[in-house]
Amino acid sequence: MKFDQFTIGQVYQTKSFQLTKENIMRFAGEFDPQYLHVDEEKANKGRFNGIIASGIHTLAISFKLWVEEGWYGDDVIAGTQMNNVKFTKPVYPGDELHLSVEVIDKKTTKSDSGIVTVLLSTFNDQEEKVFEGDLSVLIKR
Repeated sequence: MKFDQFTIGQVYQTKSFQLTKENIMRFAGEFDPQYLHVDEEKANKGRFNGIIASGIHTLAISFKLWVEEGWYGDDVIAGTQMNNVKFTKPVYPGDELHLSVEVIDKKTTKSDSGIVTVLLSTFNDQEEKVFEGDLSVLIKR
């Protein structure tokens, strides 16, 4: 979709993605190797009673699910910023994540482009919010 096709207040839903212990540990092993993501024995004794996904992993899955819906398509030029990032609940193996995405702002930058800001709200299969953040992208008009 082009910039002019987005409307403030529009809400989109995404498909879901189920995490496994293996993909949590693989991602964390490469990008966030803290014990609570990679060491099951230590994690079982910790605050969350087991392995949890890295917040960065949750953010990456959220972005993946939104982009895969195809609303930006080839009209996206580049991401410009992410603000108000909040990890609100731990994400466990077996959790199935999905998003509600709301257009919260639009700004024209040039005659051929504008910035669209969406609020990404990620929920687990119990409908508990696990992540939210504002994402802005530069998109063709």
